[in-house]
Amino acid sequence: MKTNRGGWRMLRREQLMDTVRHDPYQAKVKPPEPTRCPGCGAVFQKGRWTWGTAPAGAHEELCPACRRIREKLPAGYVTLAGAFLAAHRDEILNRVRSVEAREKGEHPLERIVAVADQGAEVLVTTTSAHLARAIGEALEDAWKGELEYHYNDEDSMLRVRWARE
Repeated sequence: MKTNRGGWRMLRREQLMDTVRHDPYQAKVKPPEPTRCPGCGAVFQKGRWTWGTAPAGAHEELCPACRRIREKLPAGYVTLAGAFLAAHRDEILNRVRSVEAREKGEHPLERIVAVADQGAEVLVTTTSAHLARAIGEALEDAWKGELEYHYNDEDSMLRVRWARE
């Protein structure tokens, strides 16, 4: 290991300890297996949440996505804006829902929390930063426009803005 003159050890970025990031919805202890979410029916087995049937006698506990939805604390915010949105709102929101369906089909924790009109804009909130990014990328792929990402490392939250005039 290299050290500088002050005796500090030089580290690559990937070696830095992540002491700031704190996601209150990331379990500190894994649920007992099997566990079924009474909210959505997802099952925790083999170390992850999946879709399936829980065996008889499975524990019950809300999954992180259902907790986020119930407490209205999303991890992703996607703002849709522009004249193109006004003219193609239903088509755009159908695309948003199809991205959610694709992601949720494989990963039960990837869900939309809410879709809300905010004047001329639409705000889509999600249970994960991954889904927010996927929605933004899908809209840009389909209709171009301007796509911006703002990640808040401290809160593990992603804000995406997609606009097309």
